[in-house]
Amino acid sequence: MKFKMKNIKLIQTTLLLCATLFISFASFAQDIKATATLDSNNIKIGQQVKLKLSIQYKADNGKHIKIQWPEIPDTLRKEVEVAGQSKLDTIIPDKNNPVQFIQSKTLYITSFDSGYWAIPPFKFMVNGDTNGILTEPLLLQVGGMTVDTTIAIKDIKPPYEQSYTFLDWLKDNMYVVWGTLIALIVTLVIIYIVRRFRKVKPEVIMVEVPKIPAHVIAYEKLEKLKSDKLWQEGKLKLYYSSLTDIVREYIENRFKIQALEQTTDEILYGFRNVAVDEDSKAKLKQVLILSDLVKFAKEQPTPTENEDSLANSYAFINGTKKEEEEKSKQAIANSKQG
Repeated sequence: MKFKMKNIKLIQTTLLLCATLFISFASFAQDIKATATLDSNNIKIGQQVKLKLSIQYKADNGKHIKIQWPEIPDTLRKEVEVAGQSKLDTIIPDKNNPVQFIQSKTLYITSFDSGYWAIPPFKFMVNGDTNGILTEPLLLQVGGMTVDTTIAIKDIKPPYEQSYTFLDWLKDNMYVVWGTLIALIVTLVIIYIVRRFRKVKPEVIMVEVPKIPAHVIAYEKLEKLKSDKLWQEGKLKLYYSSLTDIVREYIENRFKIQALEQTTDEILYGFRNVAVDEDSKAKLKQVLILSDLVKFAKEQPTPTENEDSLANSYAFINGTKKEEEEKSKQAIANSKQG
């Protein structure tokens, strides 16, 4: 009996607590109101209508209110689509009551199916309560296009033909025409000014300088070497280097043989197919070989050999120069005959 009395008191306490919580929640819920309204319940297919969602609540007595808005899908149902939505707006409707708030948002909805479509309620979550606060369901009527069945079906009319002349085109493109005309006039004026005041460049007369023959250049350098008296001052190596450079340069200019870059053997071998008399070849060989001995073997030639080397250089140039002069004379004679 005593055990049953304890159970009865426990049940009474639990019921009292639940009743207290229910009354508290009911009182709390009365301060929060969620609404959903349409600015029109009747539209045509493809038209848009505004659906306004709002929730009103109070935050007095230190209460913390956290509102979680419902997620807005692309379609409220398969026949009703959401074309867009505005940003969430929070206002205080009564300045004398600053603890009262209204949050609102506008949805732009449309439908492409005629009929009566029920829009389900929207659930707002308050302070994480899963039950939430629901709006009232809405009914949207979507009417179809009216068709007069008494009128016969007609073909689609072809495009209307309208004459379009060149004058019509000028009128439609007057700015383009004037712009092009002004640009053309400006271009012609610039061309005229440039041609009118452009300085005439004097004609440049190219004077062809006659080419100095190879043997003339060689003679001048041999005379300069002779006047320097290098071997007389004991400068044998410099003397023979200068002498062979003059001869090698003459060979390049006269026979187009790269004598400045070749050895003595290569130069002499290159003359095997050149029309030069044997005496001239022998004099060239004497100059080149003795020069190599002086430069590389420290040979000490006699004064007579030094003078003979200079004389053989003159003789080689004289011997090969005659063939060049004869060819020039023959070319002149052939040109006169032609």
